[in-house]
This record gives sequence, C-alpha cells and structure tokens, in this order.
Amino acid sequence: MIVTSKSAQRIGMQLAMLTLAACDPVVNIAGATFPAWLLCAIVGAVLAATFRPVFSATGIEPHLGPRLLIYPCLAVLVSCLVYLSFFTRS
Repeated sequence: MIVTSKSAQRIGMQLAMLTLAACDPVVNIAGATFPAWLLCAIVGAVLAATFRPVFSATGIEPHLGPRLLIYPCLAVLVSCLVYLSFFTRS
C-alpha cells in the first residue's frame, strides 16, 4: 500500500489543474464564453429532435427499437460528430 502525504496530494492536484486548464476549447457567443462541449450537446439535442419527424414521415421510426434509447444515443452521436468536425486540433 502506498501512503502519500497531504502536501504531495495537494501539489499533484495543483499541477493537474495547471496542465489541464487550457485543454477545453471555448466558444465566444455575444461576449459570453461557453465550453465547446456545451454547444455541441445543444446542437446534438436539437438535431436529434429534428430527426424524429423525419424518421416518422419516412416510416423508419417503428423499426428503430426502443425510442427511449435510440434518440439519446443519436443526440450523443451527433454531438460527438459536431465536436470532431469543428473543434479538433490538427
């Protein structure tokens, strides 16, 4: 068992906070800054909600399975695709 002192844990937390503080992209909207993941989550939820009438009109919705599982997964998928499309550093 490894025993560490409180000061070593405190120093480790401070180093982690300093190194990870600038990892999240920030979006400036009307002077307010928002994390990029929040914008992507909102876009994913809105697009998943707009896919429902499309699936219903085309007749795909009865074949999708449990809707309570499908639409949140679709929102996560769209959110991740938006994040990868607009906020990757390469």
